[in-house]
Amino acid sequence: MGNTQINSEEIIYQIYPKSFLDTNHDGIGDLNGVIQRLDYIKELGVTAIWLNPIFTSPHVDNGYDISDYYTVDPQYGNMTLVARLIDEAHKRGLKILFDLVLNHTSSKHYWFQEALKGPDNPYRDYYIWKEEEEKEKLPNNWKSFFGGSVWEKESETGAYYFHLFDKEMPDLNWQNEAVRKEMIKVAEFWLDKGIDGYRLDAFIHMEKAAGYPDARYADPGKLVSAEEFFANLPQVDNYLREFSARIRETYPNAYLLGEAASAVPERAVNYTFPKGKACDSIVSFKYFPMDEKKKDNRFPLESQEGKLNVTAFKQVMDEWQRKVGEVSEMTLYLNNHDMQRAVSRLGDPTEFREESAKTLAVVMYLQRGVPVMLNGEEIGMKNLELKRWENTRIERIHEVYTTLLDRGISKEEARNYLSSISINASRGAMQWNDERFAGFSTVEPWSGVNQERMYNVAVQEVDPSSILTFYKRLIQVKKKALFTHGAYEMLVSKSPIMSYRRVYENEQAFVLSNLSGETQESEIDLPLFSDQDAVLIVGKYSYGEGTIRLSPYASLVIKTTL
Repeated sequence: MGNTQINSEEIIYQIYPKSFLDTNHDGIGDLNGVIQRLDYIKELGVTAIWLNPIFTSPHVDNGYDISDYYTVDPQYGNMTLVARLIDEAHKRGLKILFDLVLNHTSSKHYWFQEALKGPDNPYRDYYIWKEEEEKEKLPNNWKSFFGGSVWEKESETGAYYFHLFDKEMPDLNWQNEAVRKEMIKVAEFWLDKGIDGYRLDAFIHMEKAAGYPDARYADPGKLVSAEEFFANLPQVDNYLREFSARIRETYPNAYLLGEAASAVPERAVNYTFPKGKACDSIVSFKYFPMDEKKKDNRFPLESQEGKLNVTAFKQVMDEWQRKVGEVSEMTLYLNNHDMQRAVSRLGDPTEFREESAKTLAVVMYLQRGVPVMLNGEEIGMKNLELKRWENTRIERIHEVYTTLLDRGISKEEARNYLSSISINASRGAMQWNDERFAGFSTVEPWSGVNQERMYNVAVQEVDPSSILTFYKRLIQVKKKALFTHGAYEMLVSKSPIMSYRRVYENEQAFVLSNLSGETQESEIDLPLFSDQDAVLIVGKYSYGEGTIRLSPYASLVIKTTL
């Protein structure tokens, strides 16, 4: 069952600052809001905070388009508040991780503004350019993540520059040693200020295929998402290891959490092994296989994800634990700012909201690896209900909404569907209480907010059966050596039940979870145990004659001695 001493004891809490707490009454969360809630975060039991980008930005992409890496965006605060945040967090034993965008900058960044001045400018080679070879013909047929071509024609010289994301977010040229030195310099600047590490955004795209060849399988004249030409290519490993080595010369304990959205287990190992040479752990978006058959054919099928395919999910988790968990460190997560809320996407936000929120946390976070929890999941926040149409990144949203209504779909169902595919699905304001604007602000939040009587911090803090209270208990269980350093073994159980065993020294634990809205049972061989051996319980269970029976979205965690 592998090496049992390689995992760290970090439990990371992701904060989307713009949606966390507004203290200056402008509808936008700020650093002072994070500072005010540090005691809450500490009491939750986590060990580190990851902040989404707070650097100066035009906010074409909510801060991932950085125009100045060395200053704080005024909507969040200033350098004084950063210093106070770091100091107050450290007083509470909390680490601070900043979000560092390595692949691209804003088009408003000084480097790009200089690069626009022409081919002879020293900053020109900080970015990727291609001269026009044939009038009005794009350099290749690659499609940007945000739609359209990855190439944008620059008016002054007629050359094209490369952007995987928005055209206002040009990609950096990592082949240029000067660029690599600049990004190391940025990283060291904030580590000098006292932060403890980084989440490295989109680092897997730092290399592009030589010559930028066309994707030959595309239909003539069509653009295609050709990730094989710009994601997880070999040179990325060298750039990442150089970056890691340089900053760890001075800061050997800097924690690096990499975003590797399309990485498979083999690439994840390259990015994290041996420990201390690259990332400590990475987030891959490959964890959650969805059942295409469970899509609702009343809505556009291509934009739906379906429901979690539990059998395939078990297979994926087993593969990642065997290939990555045995030699490196897995990241354990249920949602993030780029995904739907966990209870909406993977659970049941209507009939079994509390049970599914708790069981999803059990089944994921008690595995071997480092939990990364999105703010609000600890109270069971669901997808943001759309009350206005802007900033959703849904093309022709008014037209889509009208078409759905014309098909006889109710307004509520149509809005729920649009909420699920909005870029802001998980970015709704944090729900602190059941007052106006959920205690996030005294004015309308930038993104909107779900105001819910039972799903807010104030109510759940005093409820011993709440999701929040359960999360606090779960985190304390996770901190035990059995769950931080213990070996992992997937057990055979009938889907949609998922079960696994953890072993450390003379202790063992069995985790059994029903990932469905119906009572399920499965044959499984468990040691003799009593109710006193139950560490965590969600819903109802019974066990007898080698068969476990679990109510909808129920979980059982038992611990015994060997």
